[in-house]
Amino acid sequence: MRRSIPAVALVAALALAGCSSADAPASSSSPAPTASADAGVTVSNCGFDATFETPPERIVTIKSTTTEALIALGLGDRIVGTAFQDGPLPDGLTVDEPLPVIDERMPGAESVLELEPDLIFSGWESAFAADAVGTRDELAELGVGTYVWPTACMSADAPTEVTFDSIAAEVEQLADIFDADASGVVADQQEMLDGIVADDRGLSALWWSSGTETPYVGAGQGAPELILETAGLTNIASDLEGGWAPYGWESVLAADPDVLVIVDSDWNTAEHKIEYLEADPTLSQLTAVQQHRYVIVPFAASEAGVRTAEAAQSVALQVSEIEL
Repeated sequence: MRRSIPAVALVAALALAGCSSADAPASSSSPAPTASADAGVTVSNCGFDATFETPPERIVTIKSTTTEALIALGLGDRIVGTAFQDGPLPDGLTVDEPLPVIDERMPGAESVLELEPDLIFSGWESAFAADAVGTRDELAELGVGTYVWPTACMSADAPTEVTFDSIAAEVEQLADIFDADASGVVADQQEMLDGIVADDRGLSALWWSSGTETPYVGAGQGAPELILETAGLTNIASDLEGGWAPYGWESVLAADPDVLVIVDSDWNTAEHKIEYLEADPTLSQLTAVQQHRYVIVPFAASEAGVRTAEAAQSVALQVSEIEL
């Protein structure tokens, strides 16, 4: 890794590399990680072949999913900076020292590169853009590895659905990169899943993530769908493609879901969403609003990762306490 190069020189090189990166050939993809004594571990990640000759030691994480995955694997001490965290760490994930925060939102290349990371691990593929931390080809030329949480891939290798098996496989792939042991994390999540009692009352639900005039909801192919199914709920927006999608209030009113699963975040709290529903002359007529059938999920647990099983467990428990 080129840790002797000053950050300003890295940023300058990144800018120059950007002038020619558009002409670079597309990377080939492979379905599974490969490893050898000489080459380390190579994975196809969002269509980009990423090779890790040795386990990364200095990691910048972008989004909570990546930070939490590393901490769960016992690798939190390798995190040299975080950005765009969706919320505080849950009680079950702890670190000895507070994690250094680079930016509350998407960081720029200079602030990341001055930390001299050997890996930038992002929960959004869009972080690897010229106007963000830099493209993956450009960063590779500077000796900086890149990795996207696989469920977040969009340009290539995008998942058609999210399952607990696929999440476990992603945790195991991450562990391969770091030569770590994922068995404890996978076993703990399976134990949570085994203890979930799915509701059997045939209840329907809306997963409301954000937006007011036009709600942005959990669709039929992502973590929200998986969590709702696991808890025994039927997603009224399951016919929409992708993990999340815009959905008209007219459709919500027509479906009149039994339960409203509301995502809680610092920038758009569940309390604010509930106040909006109950103050609106039309939306306040929804059965779930009139009966206060609300289930709350922290934003940081709403995207696929090491907290998905915990989120499903929490939703199932909250639903079990709802009386019809």
